[in-house]
Amino acid sequence: MADQKNLTQEQTDYQKLQKKREAKRPVARNCLHAFLVGGLICVVGQAIQYFYIFFFNFTEQTAGNPTAGTMIFIAMLLTGFGVYDRIGQFAGAGSAVPLTGFGNAVISAAIEHRSEGFVLGVGGNMFKLAGSVILFGVFSAFIVATIKILWIQWGGL
Repeated sequence: MADQKNLTQEQTDYQKLQKKREAKRPVARNCLHAFLVGGLICVVGQAIQYFYIFFFNFTEQTAGNPTAGTMIFIAMLLTGFGVYDRIGQFAGAGSAVPLTGFGNAVISAAIEHRSEGFVLGVGGNMFKLAGSVILFGVFSAFIVATIKILWIQWGGL
């Protein structure tokens, strides 16, 4: 983009016209939608966690993993049926709560490339977007585990 100093009068007039014609974004309404939908997704996750605690006798700590798996699975199902896209259009960033956003990212790439076949299309492209998340998650877990092991071995310096 050119510097503001080097613009011709015509370019300056065009930028003023463009700013005047630009659609106003309803920022407050979008934030409210994101807050409500993101909160609703978290409430559903909490309800699933309580389901595992009360019906399967998990503790709060052990109910986290099956809750995460269930939330990802639900997001994948909703994406497959086209419902999650509508939720995303309404809620914006509120639908990108980490677990459901991860499930949506994985399955969206798989659906997009299904015409190329199961191996090269779905299998090859499924983790294109989510692969970096998995990579950094595994790498971070390795670093934290190494630090913890060294901390325990050296007596907590």
